[in-house]
Amino acid sequence: MSEPQLSKMKDQVYLDPRPASYFDRFHERSRTREPDAMYELVRSLTLLYSWSFFRARVISTEKVPPTGPVILAPNHFSFMDHFFVGGAVRRKVRFMAKSQMFKPPLQFIYNHGGVFPVRRGNRDEESIRTATTILDNGGCLAMYCEGGRSRDGKLADEARPGIGRIALATGATVVPVAIHGSSRVRNWKRLEFPKVTIQYGDPFRYEKLAQPTREQAKATANEIFDAIKVLYHGLEAHGRRGVVARVREERRAARRATKARTA
Repeated sequence: MSEPQLSKMKDQVYLDPRPASYFDRFHERSRTREPDAMYELVRSLTLLYSWSFFRARVISTEKVPPTGPVILAPNHFSFMDHFFVGGAVRRKVRFMAKSQMFKPPLQFIYNHGGVFPVRRGNRDEESIRTATTILDNGGCLAMYCEGGRSRDGKLADEARPGIGRIALATGATVVPVAIHGSSRVRNWKRLEFPKVTIQYGDPFRYEKLAQPTREQAKATANEIFDAIKVLYHGLEAHGRRGVVARVREERRAARRATKARTA
């Protein structure tokens, strides 16, 4: 059986012609203020849309620590991935978005919803500074190992080093996340609404380094991406029901082990 055809994505535009100073106000707000009511409004609307049209379901949200600095690390196929990842998590999840998205009226929604810009094609140290500031303040940040969206609906071979750099520089807890099914979300104009599953993996963290090298950042990013791939391939091989059954059995085994230790 041939794989379903994906709708073509718009051509990538890497360079934003606006000066870096244009985005200072968005970074300043993200560093000094939490998302406001706009976050909850968008979250509620997109959660309803996700559950209704894409039958989105989540597995193991309890693995996201309720407090402290956390990096959620999902794969990236769709513009909806932000909402799939953050919708079912009780914490307010902060996101980077390419700077080209920061234009009226959307920039108002992004700014008040806690989203901050990244100027692709530039060495954007301001976005790194904002990300680390959010984590240093105990926030929850989502970062995609692959950088931009996959254009062919497949996982990339390697990760970009950015997530590794931030994980090492902050010592934040990393939670790998697999989003399965969202590669076909772009086919909504064909009235195709795929079933989407989001699975959160076991959290882990790295020893904090003051100035990680690019090689260290790259190696760390690939380790994080490998954890995502394990989750993703598990969903591919066993499906949503199979993974849910396995997770439930693991929980029962953990409870039995706890009872045995305390008996």
